[in-house]
Amino acid sequence: MGWLNKWNASWMSFNKNIRMAILANIFGQIGLGIFMVIYNFYIRELGFADNMNGKIISMTSLATAIILIPAGILSDRIGRKKIILWGSFAAGILLIFRSTATSEMWLTLTAFFGGAAMAFIQVSTIPLLSENSTPSKRIQLFSMHFALTTAANVVGSVAGGIMTDGLGNFLSDLISIRITLIAGSVIFLAGILPIFKITEHKTQLLIKAENSQVKSTSISPLIKNLKVIILFAFAQLLIGVGAGLVIPYLNLYFSDRFHASNSSIGIIISLGQAATALAMFIGPRVVKKVGEVKAVVILQMASLPFLLLTAYTHSLGLAAAGFLFRQALMNAGNPIQMSLMMGKVEDSAKGLANSINQMVFNLGWALMGPVSMGFVSQHGSYWGYAYVFTITAGLYLIGSTYFYLMFRTKRPKKTMTLAPR
Repeated sequence: MGWLNKWNASWMSFNKNIRMAILANIFGQIGLGIFMVIYNFYIRELGFADNMNGKIISMTSLATAIILIPAGILSDRIGRKKIILWGSFAAGILLIFRSTATSEMWLTLTAFFGGAAMAFIQVSTIPLLSENSTPSKRIQLFSMHFALTTAANVVGSVAGGIMTDGLGNFLSDLISIRITLIAGSVIFLAGILPIFKITEHKTQLLIKAENSQVKSTSISPLIKNLKVIILFAFAQLLIGVGAGLVIPYLNLYFSDRFHASNSSIGIIISLGQAATALAMFIGPRVVKKVGEVKAVVILQMASLPFLLLTAYTHSLGLAAAGFLFRQALMNAGNPIQMSLMMGKVEDSAKGLANSINQMVFNLGWALMGPVSMGFVSQHGSYWGYAYVFTITAGLYLIGSTYFYLMFRTKRPKKTMTLAPR
């Protein structure tokens, strides 16, 4: 109860904009959780080969990567609320179209434009939270945000699997999947309602624009921001390429290797998200003991043995356990890394910084989609997944090592100055 009271006090200490933004994300993640856990199976039910899944995921991620930087610039100029509102509406409508499309052309087109719409949401949410919080509360805020939205994704994943299997008792597999996808899309659209309650004053936006113009006349701050952004972006690219080989196909992995049911897959994936949500609260404690950079590296490195366990096991139980721990540990460092980046760039560059990081991560997914399914098609459900999981582990190792080497020397001075407090 003490922990819950403390958690509730932290929640109430955030302003209305933060609470509404997180609430909107909760609806969005429930809808996406329902949608994403079974969408790969929808493509199969339409009669397409697994390579089609790779193509669709690549097109979605490619569109997101292309649009993120323009979306980030628009977000910095016209405000976070408008960008999130229109992005959410467009993405929700396109999810409905994706749920009913049947031809390769329409599946690909709706996936591409859906990915583009999602870019506007992704690029604006973190800067909105950052601008409505103080640096001292930022790690706590990001941890809570990631935890709550991840927990919402858990609810969606479980609901998606159970709903599909339940409807399958009365309807064909294709129709039951389609109804579930549409239900997830409608819940996603409901997330628009809290966005209307976000208050963003025009005067604040004008002041930001003026400050941005003044600062743009000085080359050194611009170079400083770009340098930090590029350093973070390369680390994200390595992690994104690794993640793109594995994460979009986890539902297919459990289905192909262990012949798990939709409900079982939904429960396993949702448990992984639940473990991630809990791990978000561990991150700030690790930061207090070892600092932000070491915390990110320790959590990411600790996930690698579990990733390799998932790669080579023949047991569904061990595969699920490996997935749970990998998911929790790898993602626990995300809010820490995001807070670190937001603290290192000026307000006028926060949207750009977030958009570039999201862009390179999605670029990794776009590039690796066909590669991953190519391995599985060529080497089968055991060695195909074993190879891609192992490559991912190698990329995570390189990415974590790079992150540590680039940022380790920049933290001690800051820590020493803060220590007397």
